[in-house]
Amino acid sequence: MLALLVSTEAPPRTSTELAALWKLALPLALAQAGQSLMGLIDTAFMGRLSAVEQGAAGLGNSLTFTFLYLGMGVMMSLDPLVSQAVGAGDQAKARGYYWQGVWLALFASVGIALVLLFVPAALRAAGVQPDIVPGAWEYILWRLPGLPATLLFVGARSYLQGIGRPGVLFVAMVIVNVVHVELDFILIFGAGPIPPLGIAGAALATTLSVWLQFWLLTRELGPSPEGVQRRPDREALRFAATVGAPIGLHFLVESGIFSLAGVLAARLSGPAVAAHQIALNWASLTFCVAAGIGSAATVRVGWGIGARDTPAARRAGLLAFWSGGLFMTASALMFLLVPEPLARLMTDKPEVIATVTSLFTVTAFFQIFDGVQVVGAGALRGAGDTRFPFLANLLGHWAIGLPVAWYLGVRGSLGVVGLWWGLCVGLMAVGVAVLVRFVRLTSKEVRALERHGPGAPPSTAGA
Repeated sequence: MLALLVSTEAPPRTSTELAALWKLALPLALAQAGQSLMGLIDTAFMGRLSAVEQGAAGLGNSLTFTFLYLGMGVMMSLDPLVSQAVGAGDQAKARGYYWQGVWLALFASVGIALVLLFVPAALRAAGVQPDIVPGAWEYILWRLPGLPATLLFVGARSYLQGIGRPGVLFVAMVIVNVVHVELDFILIFGAGPIPPLGIAGAALATTLSVWLQFWLLTRELGPSPEGVQRRPDREALRFAATVGAPIGLHFLVESGIFSLAGVLAARLSGPAVAAHQIALNWASLTFCVAAGIGSAATVRVGWGIGARDTPAARRAGLLAFWSGGLFMTASALMFLLVPEPLARLMTDKPEVIATVTSLFTVTAFFQIFDGVQVVGAGALRGAGDTRFPFLANLLGHWAIGLPVAWYLGVRGSLGVVGLWWGLCVGLMAVGVAVLVRFVRLTSKEVRALERHGPGAPPSTAGA
């Protein structure tokens, strides 16, 4: 059946390819949005405490994910490897890469935990308000046990979407979000014999939830094909890390610029960092839908490359660009038309609401470019090009966006709103760059990353 999905004996109509893309994209987008919804719910619950606690928890969550994104990016080396193996009709190779991903997740989570131990000292050195640092560290501390689960979940997700089973991701995310809301309410505010834990409760609720979502996915992996190697394969791990390192660095520089903006906002005031976190959570929600479209593009492009059909891969990628752009246009209208009601869902503090409303104007402006850049990264990932998105994000955000953010928000008088205009400029640069890159890359034949799998001898086929 899967062979029919990737077969391109006759070029499909645009409507046929679009339907195939969205059959993958819709559950992936909803699953990605569900992932972001957990952070949004944490922020909303914390908004009922104080602006300082809300900002501290948000900063802790942002910093945790900054370093987690590095590991998640490395894990997403499985995206092109699994999808291209499936496109070539080698199910055993695809499953073998999943098992190498399990080992990769365990190794990476240890390294990330060690890095996060230095966060409190770094925040104090950065001049963050003293009343925010303890809360941010408390949140991070309770999130440490969930690091392996997050990376293991990414590996299982990459495998399931690569074999064309994205629906189970959405089902798992619905279950997890229902449980997460209950855990947040009980652990943050207390219930019965459980005392109110505040920031620690929000972090613990997320930690328990990510372990649940990984367990749910393991039940859906299906029987393992014969000949799959489960033990660590040094060469396969090295190859996966080589493919995934640029993805991880891409995520690190992208999330890092938003985390840096959070740190700079935390130097201003508690309400400023709370407003930053609220706007970021809403933007992350719409971004995750576009990221789901980008993940579908990874799979469809990867299937095309694995089947040695670059025109099919190009067609899938370009339709994904259009889909992501149209969705983000609709979300931009939402931020422009109903900014205050969206802010009030997250906080009841007037000074925070006013700032969030201003930030939503900037958010609306960069939505289309944000959608284009995340879809472009996914399409390029499916083609095996993981380095260019990293370089585009490094230059776009840090060489272009950061100076603008510093000039407008720190040296200038715009404050956190100025910081966000700098983020906007960076996203515009990245979006244009990845679109141009994909168009040029797929104008000629694109070859698969490699032709052998974990534990198997290299093949000269396609070499």
